[in-house]
Amino acid sequence: MSPKSPRRLLAAARRLVHTDPASVAATEVMPVIDERTVPKVLDLSTRIGESMFAIGASAHEVTLAIMRVCDAYGLRGVQVDVTYNSITVSFHLSGEVWPETLMRVVRVAAPDHAKLQRVQALVSDIRGGLDLESARTAFRAIRRMPFRYQQPIVVVARAMLAVGVSILLGASPIIVGLTFIAALAAAITQAGLSRLQVPLFFNQIAGGFVTTVVAVAVSALGAAGIEPFVGIRPSIIVASGIVLMLAGLTVVGAAQDAIDGFALTAGGRILDLTMQTLGVVIGILVGLELGSVLGFTMDLPDDPAPFGPLLGVFAGAIIIAVAVAVFNGAGIRIILVSALLSAITIAGYTLASAVQLHPAAASALGALLASFVGVMIAHNLHVPSVAVTTAAIVPLVPGVAVFQGLLEMVHTGGSASDVVVAGSSLIYAAVIGVGLASGASLGLYLGTPVRATLGSVSKARARTRR
Repeated sequence: MSPKSPRRLLAAARRLVHTDPASVAATEVMPVIDERTVPKVLDLSTRIGESMFAIGASAHEVTLAIMRVCDAYGLRGVQVDVTYNSITVSFHLSGEVWPETLMRVVRVAAPDHAKLQRVQALVSDIRGGLDLESARTAFRAIRRMPFRYQQPIVVVARAMLAVGVSILLGASPIIVGLTFIAALAAAITQAGLSRLQVPLFFNQIAGGFVTTVVAVAVSALGAAGIEPFVGIRPSIIVASGIVLMLAGLTVVGAAQDAIDGFALTAGGRILDLTMQTLGVVIGILVGLELGSVLGFTMDLPDDPAPFGPLLGVFAGAIIIAVAVAVFNGAGIRIILVSALLSAITIAGYTLASAVQLHPAAASALGALLASFVGVMIAHNLHVPSVAVTTAAIVPLVPGVAVFQGLLEMVHTGGSASDVVVAGSSLIYAAVIGVGLASGASLGLYLGTPVRATLGSVSKARARTRR
């Protein structure tokens, strides 16, 4: 054995353990960029990010979109900071010049999934080679787009969401009609308050109060023996209203931000969710207490209302998903995908319930399947995955459990043990909500790399054919 062999073995072992400093380039290639182009690119990318974030996209999606736009025009290594109410983008070309930094304040707007769809399509066109001036012109046109539907259509769509919930719960035709009336009254009230720029917290209180007052009136008419109100369950009316007012909350986006590490953004969204949910709860409690003071009480149901017949469950879920898509400004493509995914959600939930899984686990499984399939479909159709996923999981929002817990709190004797028992239904509802958000977020994360792999394979096959 030659004396050089041990040295070679030692050198080979060292290469396996340590990184060779000589393998790292001492310099890097600096792109040649016109100084006048940099602020234009940063302005375009920041405005695109702001519009996406304001209408419902997650912080991670916004960050990726900004970086992709900048990268397409030669600005590599941009620094992006997304918080709950602002976006900051900075680009530093070299150590010899000052960095270019832009910040835009995000003013939260109503979800507009059609506009989000067009913005995502524009980002795809930019990555495909669209020149800067054409991209800026196209974005200005998108930004000026009005909301797709007139206000009366949005109000009726919100009422139809509550109708879908009542059908999902197997309600009789008279309850379905009363649910539509109560939800329509709540939607009109909230639309009027929005025009007066009343804060959303008080808006939610008003919606919950109006829905509960209708339900208490129906209960009082039934107790008085007036037909056709005898023997019906007014709790379904309030449960449908709860789902209506919680349907617009960005649960999936908040869960995504928390998982992605955007702690400040997730904290802001979760606090916003909490305040809006508390608004609904306060409105319902005020309505119940007002009825109690006037001598009209709602009896505590023996058990939460179960789902109805399977065909009605699927029909109700599809109605809910279509209604959510419409009042979020979606086009026909998003509406059809949302309807399909809602059926997948119910199918997953039904199969999981058949094997005796806990309702929270069954809800998570249904949301996971819907979001996974949604990611597969959304990219090719330029459909926002968060839009179709949100619409698909609304049928499983635990409105019945929330109202059951609130009724238990109203009927409690005031002792600590009674309050704990009353709070069990609310905890149950919260666990289901966490399961829905977790399942939807996990489906998005599992589907994204699979979609990327399938896209790479299809591109490789296309190049092989050429």
